[in-house]
This record gives sequence, structure tokens and C-alpha cells, in this order.
Amino acid sequence: MKQIRIKFNLGLLSLFALLAFSACMKMHMDPDVTARDIAEKIFSNPLPVPPVLDGKSAAFDAKSSTSMLSSGITVNSLGYAGAPILGATIRIEQGENFNLDFKNNLIEATNIHWHGLEVPAAQDGYPTDVIAPGGSFQYSFQVKNRPGTYWYHPHPDMATASQAYRGLAGFFIVGSAEESALGLPSGEFDVPLVVQDKRLDGGLTYAPSDNDRSIGLFGETVLVNGKPGAMFEVATRTYRFRLLNGSNARIYNFTLSSGATMELIGTDGGLLDAPVAINSVLLSPGERAEVLVNFGGLTVGDEVFLKSNAFAGSATQGKQDFKIMKFIVTRQEDDPFVQVSTLMPVEKIVESEAIAIRTFNIGHMMAHSGTTMSGMIHPLDGKFFDPNRRDEVVNANSVEIWEFDNTNGTETHPMHLHAGQFQVLSRTGGRGQLEAWEKGWKDTVLAFPGEKVRIIVRFPGNLGKYVFHCHNLEHEDGGMMLNYEIK
Repeated sequence: MKQIRIKFNLGLLSLFALLAFSACMKMHMDPDVTARDIAEKIFSNPLPVPPVLDGKSAAFDAKSSTSMLSSGITVNSLGYAGAPILGATIRIEQGENFNLDFKNNLIEATNIHWHGLEVPAAQDGYPTDVIAPGGSFQYSFQVKNRPGTYWYHPHPDMATASQAYRGLAGFFIVGSAEESALGLPSGEFDVPLVVQDKRLDGGLTYAPSDNDRSIGLFGETVLVNGKPGAMFEVATRTYRFRLLNGSNARIYNFTLSSGATMELIGTDGGLLDAPVAINSVLLSPGERAEVLVNFGGLTVGDEVFLKSNAFAGSATQGKQDFKIMKFIVTRQEDDPFVQVSTLMPVEKIVESEAIAIRTFNIGHMMAHSGTTMSGMIHPLDGKFFDPNRRDEVVNANSVEIWEFDNTNGTETHPMHLHAGQFQVLSRTGGRGQLEAWEKGWKDTVLAFPGEKVRIIVRFPGNLGKYVFHCHNLEHEDGGMMLNYEIK
């Protein structure tokens, strides 16, 4: 196996930028800079469920609008497919060809990244492959991924955080005949939930401070499918909830207020090989989990909250318990769902297949004020994003082990690879173990300060240039993104 050691290298930075960066690195982050606390709302707004589009032949635009989030709260927002905020859920079967005629009706350039999907480089939404205002683009590719919960969002260089925060995101759900045969809850009992925090006192305007650019932008209000104080009526039966952390920076430790267990059935890259009973699931920005929740033991009128519990590991967030949304039982029904003991096989990539190991230092001290290189203050392995540079080169269909080393870091980093899925091998330091939701296919993995995470990747046969980056969107836009080329 070839051991590739990635050294700290500022590449082509000018002497001025180097001196500015060095000064910036000496500035320790103010320990008092922490995430905004969540202010819980009255949970009375019916949960919107996004409309569904057939991915085999779809057409929609991105445009600005105004969205009435609840009584007395109207904000300027961005949306897809005619929605004032967020977008329709795209559904398609594994193996089918996806086709989207996309129009940019914004006043700024944008594009779409198909998060977690294996797509050709020209279709992936590379940061500089943007569509000008008034322009259009035809997205077209075969869906090769396993059945699962994926999503789409914009990915323009240094504008991803702004556009996603103002509302551009949607689900991309892949199914198959094999999955359907499992008899999992479907139709109205298969519910996608995108959870995001926003600053509604700012009218959804994206205006991050220096502190926000350092630790990420945190809001005081939690929205679920674009609604604050969301409430969802349920029957006394089993539901499939597809959880997506669509926030810019906030991590959620999802649990039920009743203390009931959930059955974890899927991760970023689709179904697990068997259900796992869990009490909570910790998701960082970009991560997904599919859980089954059985309301069968409740009676009409009972209420259960989806909550986020406090968690350790981060100096800037995780210190607060708060409610996210409310489930209220409104009808008694027999539950036709029969619990399954097996789901879909997860083929393990064997470590001995790896032809190289690459180590990336993601643990540099960040500054919470001051900027270098036009706002780039978050390096990845000592470098800032440059679309003209080729940072790593990998062979198509080869297997490699990548290590994200946050051992000496002070920030939390969810690391995301474009082009496909990977598996998590190990975590040392910090939590020192893999979590239940990290044992399937993944495209985003969380590294707390003090942790080193190892992943194993089988690169697809799609040739071209992709990126990998921190999915804290302020970190990404602040330069924490590198290129890699599949050849």
C-alpha cells in the first residue's frame, strides 16, 4: 500500500497572504463565542410535506419569493419548483435516468449539487460550474445509488451558505423493487423531515458576523420542512421518518421526548443490513438518517416531541436541550407494518484493497475575527479552495483510506466527499468509537475536536474534478474545500 503523507503547505499564497494568515492563526478563538440558543415556539403550525416530482422527467426553476412561515412571520426566501421556500421531493428508482430542465430565475448565479449521488463531474455542481441569472441547464444522469434519502442544494463558490440558508434545498429519494418488497411504511406514512435553524429576527437575510464566519451561523428558531413550531398529526401505527440536517452549522441529537426507542434503518447512503434500536441519533449538517417510530402504544390526544438533547464534544454548541416539532395522535388505527429483521445487504469494503492512505489535517486553530484572502479563514490541510488547482489525484475504481485529523482542532467539522459514498473505518480520540448511524454507507462524517476519523472509499468510474469539504457551510465558503480528480 502506498502511504501518501499530506504535509502543511500554503501552496501559492502570496507573501502578504501568508503573513496575514500567520497573524490570524495566532488569534485564539474567544471561548465565549458559542451558538445561539434555540427559542422554542408554540407547536401549532401544521407540518408541510413537500410535493413529489417524478425524476425521470422534471422541470423547475430557482427563484426568490416571500414565505409566510407562520402567523405574523413573513420573510424573503428562495425556493425551487414554485415553492416559496425549499423545494419539491424528487423520487426516482435505482437504475432509471434522471432528467431535469433547470432554470435560474434568481438575480445571482447558482447551480445544483446532488448530495450523496454518484454523478458525472459535469453534473455534480462543481463550485465554478454555475448558471447565470436567466440561464438554464439540463441535468441528466443515470441513478446508480442504492435506495435511500439523498438531497439537493446549491453549491456556487462562496455563496453556498447564503443560498442554502435562504431556502434552496430539497429531498432526492431513490427507491427500488427490492426496497418495496420489504413492506416499509410508505405513502403518507413515509415522511421526509429537513431540520434547519434560522434567524427570523433578521427576516432570513444572510448577514454573518465575523463570529458566524468562524463557528458557523446559528439561528434561534428551528424550522421543519420550512415551518417553525411544526406539528404533525399521526395515527397509532409505525411511521418512517427521513431525517435530514439541512442547517448551515448546527448539530442535532435527535430523540423522542417519551424516551421511546427508534429503529434506525438507514444512513446517508441508504438502508442498513438490519434495523438497530436506538434512543438518539446525532446528525451534523448534511447527514441523514432513516428511523421507524411506532406510535402504537399511545392514545388519541397524546403528544410526543422530536427533541434535540445536549451533547458533549463541541465548545460552541450542544449545551442545550430543545424541542424541534410535535407529534399529536389524532386517530386510532391498526398497524399493518410487520417488523423486519433484515433490510438490504451492506457490502463492506475490505481495508486490504486500499492502494493508498491520505491524511488531511483539519485541526488548525481558527480565528473568529479578521480575514485572509477575501474572507477565507478556514484552511483544509493548510490550503484554501482554489478552482484552478488540482490537490489530489485518484484512480477510477480504486480503493483508498482517507484520514481526517482533528486531533489538535478547536472546531467541529462534518467532512463531505462529492462523487459517491464511503464507509467509516474508525474514530480515535474524542468519542473513540463509531456510532450506529456510521456503520452503513456515508457521504458525510463528523469529527469533533480531538478526533481522527478514518474512511475507506471506492472511487467511481466517473472521470473528472470533484471537491471534498467541511459541510459547516460557513467553513466551506471560508475556504475549507479542496479539489480531487478521478482519472
